[in-house]
Amino acid sequence: MRTYATAQHTGTDPGQCDATAVRTVNGTRAYVLLDGIGRRAETHQWALGAARQIAGAAARRGDAEAGLRHVYNLHQEDAAHYGSEHQAAAVVAVKAPGRSLTVAWCGDARAYLMERGIAVRLTEDHNKRRVYPPTALYPYSGNRNHITSFLGSDATDEDRQRQYGHPAIETTIRKITGPCRLLLASDGAYEPHEDAGHCLFTECDGDDLIPTVRNLVNLAVDTAVKTCRAFDPCRVYADNATALLADLAP
Repeated sequence: MRTYATAQHTGTDPGQCDATAVRTVNGTRAYVLLDGIGRRAETHQWALGAARQIAGAAARRGDAEAGLRHVYNLHQEDAAHYGSEHQAAAVVAVKAPGRSLTVAWCGDARAYLMERGIAVRLTEDHNKRRVYPPTALYPYSGNRNHITSFLGSDATDEDRQRQYGHPAIETTIRKITGPCRLLLASDGAYEPHEDAGHCLFTECDGDDLIPTVRNLVNLAVDTAVKTCRAFDPCRVYADNATALLADLAP
C-alpha cells in the first residue's frame, strides 16, 4: 500500500512553480516540498530539479538539515556570483529507521504532524508576520506573503539573523512513538484552512491518502475563492496549493 501522496491545484493562477519529491536510501526516506516563487515555466523546472536534489541529499545523509543545507549552499554560491534567478520556500522531512523525524525549512512552507487527534505544527514561518508580529499598540502585523528566507538566496544564516532575527535555515526534531501522519504544505494549501478555522487533522484523516490530499488542496482553493468573493466579487483570487501527505511509523 502506498504510504505517501501528493496533490497540486493551480488556484486562479495560469500556472505554478511548486514541486515535491520523495527519495528512499537504505530505508531512510526524505520528503520535500518547494513553493516556487513566480509563474515562469523555467522556475517550475528549476523547482522540480531542486526538490529531487534535496530529497536525494537528505536521504543519503539521513538528516533534513544536512540535505537542505547542502543544496542551499550550492544555490547560494550561484546567487552570489550570478544573481538569484529562481527562488522557492522549502521544507524537508526525513525519517530513518529507529530514529527521530528531522525537519528543516527556509521560507513559509510548513510541516505538520498528525497525532493524538491534533495537527502539531513543526515549523515556524520565515516571513514578515513572524518578524513583526501584531501587538496591542500595533495590531497589524507584517506581511505574511513577504518571505524572509528562501532557496536560491545568497544570504547566510548570519545575514538573516542580523536582518530578521532567524537564520536562513531552521530545523527541529520530533520523536515518533506511534503511527502518525506527516503533512508538508505550501502557504496556498494551509492558509485558507487556517483562516477559515478548519481542523487540519480532520481534513488529513482519510483512510486513502490520494483522495485525502486531493481534497485538502481542492478545499483550500475553494475556501480562498469564497473568502475573496465575500469581500469583493470582482477580485477573486486563490493561490496555487500544493501538499504532500505521508504515513509514518516508529
